[in-house]
Amino acid sequence: MSIKLIAVDMDGTFLSDAKTYNRERFLQQYQRMKQQGIRFAVASGNQYYQLKSFFPEIASEIAFVAENGGWVVNAGEDVYHCDLPQAHFERVVSWLQTLPEIEIIACGKNSAYTLRRYDDDFKTMAARYYHRLEAVDSFDNLNDTFLKFGLNVDDRKVPEMQKIIHAELCDIMTAVTTGHGSIDLIIPGVHKAHGLGLLQKRWGIADSEVLAFGDSGNDIEMLRQAGFSFAMANAAEPVKAVARYSAPHNNQEGVLEIIEKALNQQAPFA
Repeated sequence: MSIKLIAVDMDGTFLSDAKTYNRERFLQQYQRMKQQGIRFAVASGNQYYQLKSFFPEIASEIAFVAENGGWVVNAGEDVYHCDLPQAHFERVVSWLQTLPEIEIIACGKNSAYTLRRYDDDFKTMAARYYHRLEAVDSFDNLNDTFLKFGLNVDDRKVPEMQKIIHAELCDIMTAVTTGHGSIDLIIPGVHKAHGLGLLQKRWGIADSEVLAFGDSGNDIEMLRQAGFSFAMANAAEPVKAVARYSAPHNNQEGVLEIIEKALNQQAPFA
């Protein structure tokens, strides 16, 4: 079975820990993908505007499953976006603000929003992932379409915090790990696999024709769905448990190594 779609997570997967990738090598591979009729999609929990910045040469051609599936864009065209109901937004924000150990980012389609009172180190870190980020005095009266929430949590408290959030909000939000002390709250059923599925339907691509890469909890649905699913060597154990194959470490160009095999139709793609 030939590959017709390659989908990559970014942080901890396509990108090195320094947030870079071998641009020359990848762009050469991308030209070969086009020649072989293979689509390329970026599937990440990060903001669409941030993701585009990594691919200035081809952003107008490729697909983005951004905000953990909350916003899907293909060749600059808006394919899908979710819309968290206002009542749910207010309930989530009101409860989250009773938890002093977390910082909140409300992720909208026009911008992301965080509280001005949070410390500058957090806001500097957040700006790396959200190229559109506004500091506000409160989350009240924000005029935007909201896709998800990003939460900054101490690494050691992530599993415990997931359980607490699940107990309180499981009827309206799902808490998924994104790595490095981050939790995303997504609308149930709105995840990377759902976003990729919309693209696959548009393009007539079966799950068995998809090659996907990931390393964190928010990649699990995507890896379960893809016929060729690869967990990075640095992936969390639950991710390795669902992936069918393993790729080298993200700091060793692991994704590009496997893409090379796919383009050359080497095992397991032969």
